[in-house]
Amino acid sequence: MLGVGSKFPVFSLQATVSLERGKAFQTISDNEYPGKWKVYFFWPKDFTFVCPTEIAAFGKLNNEFQERDAQVLGGSTDSEFVHLAWRQNHPDLRDLPFPMLADVKRELCQLLGILDPAEGVAQRATFLVDPHNIIRFVSVNDLSVGRNPLEVLRVLDALQTDELCPCNWQPGQATLHPAI
Repeated sequence: MLGVGSKFPVFSLQATVSLERGKAFQTISDNEYPGKWKVYFFWPKDFTFVCPTEIAAFGKLNNEFQERDAQVLGGSTDSEFVHLAWRQNHPDLRDLPFPMLADVKRELCQLLGILDPAEGVAQRATFLVDPHNIIRFVSVNDLSVGRNPLEVLRVLDALQTDELCPCNWQPGQATLHPAI
């Protein structure tokens, strides 16, 4: 799996970006959001049970991520058409404010090293990527356990201080300054 300090892979994928007829799909690439932080999060399968709770939680925090100049991008190995159908049929996903990437060929998941060997789907992985497309944080949960988007936001805040942040650091708290 790619880790902290690695360059996020080059990719170009179809994404579901809206429910509006004729505007539902868009091609998204690694160069799409220059100068921004990116929050990439992957889930195993659409039309499942844990996944929509996470996706909806990231959607509710989207403005918080935008205030930090970060673009949220979710994705799975399902097609853009499956993403669209899921959004149309799940009330918590209808108004998602971020793209749902469709890695149907599993190329991005393979490059990231997050293709689950037993299930053949994306692992429940999260990547925080800086404006230079360098991975600064990685987290992977078991397929059966949802992640905490508030923790992802907290880590983004800590990374953006460009300071040493102690355990459980929260915005507004002191950072560490070693004596030299």
